[in-house]
Amino acid sequence: MLTLPQIIARPPQRYAFARFTVRMDEMQKPADEGFPVVLKALAEQGIPTIGAPFYNYRRINMAETLDVEAGIAVERHGAATERVDFGTLPAGRFVTLSWHGHPDKLEAATAMLIGWVRLTDQPLDVDERADGDHFACRLEFYVTDPDEQPDMTQWVTELAFKLKD
Repeated sequence: MLTLPQIIARPPQRYAFARFTVRMDEMQKPADEGFPVVLKALAEQGIPTIGAPFYNYRRINMAETLDVEAGIAVERHGAATERVDFGTLPAGRFVTLSWHGHPDKLEAATAMLIGWVRLTDQPLDVDERADGDHFACRLEFYVTDPDEQPDMTQWVTELAFKLKD
């Protein structure tokens, strides 16, 4: 199930993240390696998290590689480590929708959202370059806790893509 797109205003948000450059067929790597290392660094520094973990797609070149941050919002910044850094997600207008179902269908849900953006003339905040599309902020929130709901067909994922100001 897919919700209808909405345009919302998001405030700036502090976050912790681990960076990855991966091929599309390696997208599980940031989840398997990134989220645990980020959560461990936050626990060691006593920094509380706020909300669901997410991917922030910084650069996408579907034919080659993607630059992805495995991140989570935090109450405050901490000290960067070898693998974990801190930043601030930008404020602004975002187009959002929720996908209720298996994550392997997210590509189709994302395509539908991008189609809606084009149809309604709501340009994304993206810089198209030779090495791919560089996004100001393109988020994929993993709302469902897999420990609480192991059935992936019941998972909820929220997409939030920054629009041009």
